[in-house]
Amino acid sequence: MKKHYPYCLLFVLFALHCGQSIAQPGTRQLSLQEVITLAQAQSAEALQVETSRENSYWQWRSVKSEYRPQLSLEGTLPDFSRTITPVTQPDGTTEFRHVSINNTDLGLTLSQVISPTGGKVFVTSLMQRFDDFDRDQTRYNGNPAIIGLEQPLFAYNALSWNKKIEPLRYEEAQKQYVEDRESIAVKATRLYFDLLLAQVNQSIAAKNLGNNDTLYQVAQEKYTLGRLSKNDLLQLRLAVLNAELALAQANLDEQTAALALRNYVGLKDSSQLSLRVPESIPATSVAAAVALAEAKKNRKESINFRRRTLEAESLVAKARGDNGFNASLFATFGLTNRGASFTDIYSSPENQQRARIGFSMPILDWGRQRSVVKVAQLNQQLEEYTISQEETNFEQAVLTQVNQYNTLKARIRTTAEADAIAAERYEIAKNTFLIGRISITDLNIALAEKDQARRAYITSLSDFWDAHYMLRQLTLYDFEKQEPIVAEEVPSTTLP
Repeated sequence: MKKHYPYCLLFVLFALHCGQSIAQPGTRQLSLQEVITLAQAQSAEALQVETSRENSYWQWRSVKSEYRPQLSLEGTLPDFSRTITPVTQPDGTTEFRHVSINNTDLGLTLSQVISPTGGKVFVTSLMQRFDDFDRDQTRYNGNPAIIGLEQPLFAYNALSWNKKIEPLRYEEAQKQYVEDRESIAVKATRLYFDLLLAQVNQSIAAKNLGNNDTLYQVAQEKYTLGRLSKNDLLQLRLAVLNAELALAQANLDEQTAALALRNYVGLKDSSQLSLRVPESIPATSVAAAVALAEAKKNRKESINFRRRTLEAESLVAKARGDNGFNASLFATFGLTNRGASFTDIYSSPENQQRARIGFSMPILDWGRQRSVVKVAQLNQQLEEYTISQEETNFEQAVLTQVNQYNTLKARIRTTAEADAIAAERYEIAKNTFLIGRISITDLNIALAEKDQARRAYITSLSDFWDAHYMLRQLTLYDFEKQEPIVAEEVPSTTLP
């Protein structure tokens, strides 16, 4: 019976190993890239990002529409009044008379803003009808065509500034969309490795429980035969109990990590998840200078800095324009007529001209204008200092991430070799223990080192892939394909 102990232990360990290797029914295997693709396609955060992108698109369309011709129809249909009102008589006296009238007006206007000057030109056609029901009279008055100009003088030109700023804002939103998708990849990667490490710990705990239980069974036989002390037997029993607690905690951690990944990615099925270890590392090396150049070219920060600089300049211009000498020009030229019928308006109409220049100029404001302009200038200067600091911080973040990426990539080779060595050493220690040439303590040490090396390898992979996708997010550049990461076109279903 004693001769068969080592072989029985070897058989049990082999059976445990095979039991862990066989996939459970209803298990869904996923790779890191598959999880990222699912997260970017169907997660709640991905839907929010897509909605924000469409929102920015329609905002941009709204801005562009302001600079295109506008056609509007305005009118009053009807304006009826039946009342008693005072009426001045020819002799100067006042009589209260019944009045029953209706006024109707309708106007069609085509206008176009002039962004370089901030003005507006328009063409309009107006018609008015008056009905006196007490006297059974109808009169028409109208302007078949009027051409006009409205032009502020020396004022802040919001149209001109918005034409410079809004395209940058829209371009910035497109960059933000790509960045948000890469941010989803980073979060999905972290949740992926949280679950992968939990599954590795679960596998380790299950194997350790099986090993400790088998060793305890063998130890009981040895104790019965007087070949093992009670202290060693109790130590092995305690190891079994600790292994059971470790497995229970590992199962709980695995369930928690799986739920977090499912909820984030948006998986609705109830199948078990089995994650593949992403051991294929990109061979492409990353140079700091290339990463920094691509980050400046592709990220929204460069556009954001330009937009904020223009906005600060715009506020200075507004402070000067709104507090100094202001004037406005309004001029129209057209045709007008009146008559008893609608067609009379268009029969031999008369010329109509109108011109008006209005102005406002502060005489005494106790330094208010100067203070407002000075505040705007100081805010502009403060914004320039803030942008300069943010540029420095951004460059530092990119360079730090490149160094971290390269360091973690090199560390994977070390941890991978340590994992292989520790696994091989454990197999040797296990076989040596089965023939009785090493103690249980030595076997446990080899087992602990194997488990530690495996966890260290998975952790190094987690850190590397996290750094990999963080670098993509910081540069919006795919170093494997050697091309920028760009936003896909807005789906045609969203276009008018």
